[in-house]
Parts: sequence; structure tokens; C-alpha cells
Amino acid sequence: MLEDHRMDTSGKPSTAQFLLLATSSALTAVFYSVYWRRTTTVARLKGAKKVSIDQDMKNILTEAPGKCVPYAVIEGVVRSVKETLNSQFVDNCKGVIERLTLKEKKMVWNRTTHLWNESEKVIHQRTNTVPFDLVSHDEAVAATIRVIRPLDSSELDLETTYENFHPTAQSLTNVIGHFISGERPKGIHEMEEMLRLGESVTGVGELVLDNNLVKLQPPKQGLRYFLSRLDYDSLVEKQQSTVRFWRILTMMFGVVASTTLFFILWKQWAYHTQRRKKKNVLEEFKEQQRKRLRELNVEEASVSPSACTVCLSQERSCVFLECGHVCACDRCYQALPKPKKCPICRATIERVVPLYNS
Repeated sequence: MLEDHRMDTSGKPSTAQFLLLATSSALTAVFYSVYWRRTTTVARLKGAKKVSIDQDMKNILTEAPGKCVPYAVIEGVVRSVKETLNSQFVDNCKGVIERLTLKEKKMVWNRTTHLWNESEKVIHQRTNTVPFDLVSHDEAVAATIRVIRPLDSSELDLETTYENFHPTAQSLTNVIGHFISGERPKGIHEMEEMLRLGESVTGVGELVLDNNLVKLQPPKQGLRYFLSRLDYDSLVEKQQSTVRFWRILTMMFGVVASTTLFFILWKQWAYHTQRRKKKNVLEEFKEQQRKRLRELNVEEASVSPSACTVCLSQERSCVFLECGHVCACDRCYQALPKPKKCPICRATIERVVPLYNS
């Protein structure tokens, strides 16, 4: 006999909430993965064995298993084996690694923000190397370490020996064309970087003795290879700073993901709690109605499904808002005591919309 005409929402999370949860969770996983790898790198870097470039170095390697130290720290001075590289721009500047880079800089119109944003693109890069050794800071020590595959280093720290910016010549025709195309070239940035002779370098990698030649080469087991102009302590501190950066990012997006998940679960709990409460109220109301029908000796089947739930004689003609129930006629609504509440759910009636049956 009684029907709940209230329009309930589904209680499901919105698309935006799902997207926020999925995106923040995915980014948290990615950032945590990077953070974990960086943390592992720092731990391995701190655990690397420090080997001095001296006369005892070969004896240490000879006694080591496989004549190898899997992860060693070497601090020495760069010295060429035979040939050297000369700077193309600076006189009397010699080195063992030279990197030439050309970058195109331009302004690009952003159609979303309606602003010109600066961008750059590497249009040419060439790296030249020659074999080189690391030697002791003490010139009296003759021991050397040959550096193998230096370009595989993840921290190849080169000194900028030359840079220059060549601006693009502008004409009225070009300016008009740039505004139409949405790209405005600024010029070419030219840069030369070198690892110079006599530079102090910290190398971290696999140290091996091969036919009486000591080599520093990329390590195995997923360990990172380092060649840096920083000293060992500064290199460790630099890696720790990146760990802190990725930890902060991981925590930020982790908090966003956790907060979003908690909000969605709380909304679901609140929705189902409200539904149970309304169901209990409705069942209680139905039981009271059946009790009243028995007191009036009226058969439940004889009452119209659309009859007013208060007087049981008139047709329902009111929609109560904000609950949305249609359960009473206008006369019974007017007779409700103030503050007027819905007979079914007991919610306060904010306003009433007349119901017209066709």
C-alpha cells in the first residue's frame, strides 16, 4: 500500500572522485618506485668500499675474489693515456671528454592559458672521448686506474667551458608569421662541456684487475655507475637530496590518495547508514498503519494504493520537499502540527509542491 516515492542518489563515487583516486594512486606508486630505487642507490653508495690509488691497490685486487671489488669508490685526478681533446672555443683548454650541444629556444603560444611559454629542444649533440686514467693526488704515486665506458655514467659531471646565444634575426614578415603559427623562435644556444685534464673526479663502479691493468667499469647487479667532479661526501649528499625530494612527492600524493579513498568510503558508509535508517523508519510507519487499519476494522486490500497515508480516504496530492515523499493529501498536510514533518521519514518539510493526477 505504501510506496517510497523519494528520489535517492545511487551513493556511488563520482567520475571525478574515481579519476582523482586512480591518478593519485598511480602517481604514488610511480614516485614510491623511484624513491625506493634512489634509497637503494644511497645505501649501496654508502656501503661501497673505498680504495686508495696507491701501490697496495693491485695487492688488494689480487687477493679479492675474482680479482674484483664489485662496488668501489675511487677519488683521483684525470690524466690522458695518449691523445687529448682541445676545446674548440677556449685556448689551452684540454680534456678527455667533450660534449657539444646546440639547443633551439623559442616561445610557444599556449591556447589554453593564452600566454607565450618558453621551450627548448636539442637539435644537435655530439660527445667525443679519448681513453683516460685516474691517478693519485700524490704525484709520487705511479699507480693508475683506467676508466672504461665513461659515457655510461649516470652522473657524468662536465664543466661548461663555453656557451653563447645566437639570437634569431627578426623581420616584420617573420613576426607576423610567428604570431599566425603560434611559434616565435628566440635563437640558438651553443654550449661546450668538458672533463678537463687535472680535474679531481670521484668514480664509483666495479674495480677489476685485468692483465696487470686496473680498470674502473660499470658495475653489475643493477648498481649505478658514477663519475662526478664532486667529492665522495658531496656525491652522497646530492643523492640523499634526491631521495628527500621523491619521498616528499610520494607522501604528498599518498596523502591525496588516502584522503580520497577515505572520503569515498565515508560517503558509502553514510549513504548505506542513511538508507538503513530510512528503511527502519518506513517499516515502523507501515506497522503503525497496519495497526491503525486493524483498529478501524478496515481491510488493507480495500485501501487505494494512492490514498493519503493519514486519512486513508483522499488521494495523495502533495510532494514534500526536500525528502520527496508523496504520502498525504492537502487537507491532512494543512492539519499537520508545526513544525510540519513528513509522516513517513519525519524530515522537516521545507516546501510543498502540488501533485496533479492526469
